[in-house]
Amino acid sequence: MRQTLVPCFDFNIMNLTPNLIKHYKDYLRLELSLSENSVEAYQHDVNLFLQYLECRDGMHTVSAEINDIKQDDIENFFAYLYDLNIGATSQARILSGLKSFWRYLIQEQITETDPTVLISSPSMGRHLPEVLTYEEIQKMIDSIDLSQPTGHRNKAMIEVLYGCGLRVSELTNLQISNIYRNDGFLRIIGKGSKERLVPIGDSSLKILYQYIEGARLHITPKPKFTDTVFLNSRGTGLTRQMVFLIVKDLAEKNGITKTISPHTFRHSFATHLLEGGANLLAVQQMLGHSSVSTTEIYTHISDELLRDTLTTYHPRFKK
Repeated sequence: MRQTLVPCFDFNIMNLTPNLIKHYKDYLRLELSLSENSVEAYQHDVNLFLQYLECRDGMHTVSAEINDIKQDDIENFFAYLYDLNIGATSQARILSGLKSFWRYLIQEQITETDPTVLISSPSMGRHLPEVLTYEEIQKMIDSIDLSQPTGHRNKAMIEVLYGCGLRVSELTNLQISNIYRNDGFLRIIGKGSKERLVPIGDSSLKILYQYIEGARLHITPKPKFTDTVFLNSRGTGLTRQMVFLIVKDLAEKNGITKTISPHTFRHSFATHLLEGGANLLAVQQMLGHSSVSTTEIYTHISDELLRDTLTTYHPRFKK
């Protein structure tokens, strides 16, 4: 039976089991080398589940009760999330966080059983991310006002996002010392501190250095950001939110109604490569995907393009 409960918003897990949560966060940071954003997301997932238990049972000492948590408790928790209209994608992420937590508990011999082991992720269907056309991207780049102090920086950002298929965090963390100008490569530190080399085209590299050797010289970087490529006017690195706002503003100015974000340029990078006949494994390596199955979603986008082309132009399909 599904349990629909009112969330206990005043619940504070840090007051409940501070050492357990602190050690778990250290495990995520130091042993799994996860980014700070990922660490916070995983901690949030655990907090959400423990909050559910607190609301349901009035549990006061979770560490003493951890061995009493069963598979039914996990299943009821996800039924509770379903009743709160939490989507399948969010449920899958939360389940991933809980599985990670129990792997840690077992490794540290805090418990011997894992109630999440038989819980499967909800079916999410096939989600095809939004993709920009080459013409839309070029229109956005051409519309950037280079007379403004941020113009050359923003142009270089879009060129690198689309030309190299970077994640927004990889863009904001890009270092000048990791640009191999003569070889035409960027050294990227991706998820889990994994490194990869990504080629950058001559035109994108030229635009990037027009910013580095031009507008960027007029900004005095703070000590921590002397090697950071993309800076704000205060001399510190850009946030992901700022890059999102820049991209959103460019889209609106150019009448692009698609729901886009900095990640859309990464989707467009992969899709355009595969549509042009690029090797799937090569695209996987450039994107930094650990599994080729993640990259294969872009072949589905190409399949959709082929079907649209057929239904639009073939006489048997034309309406």
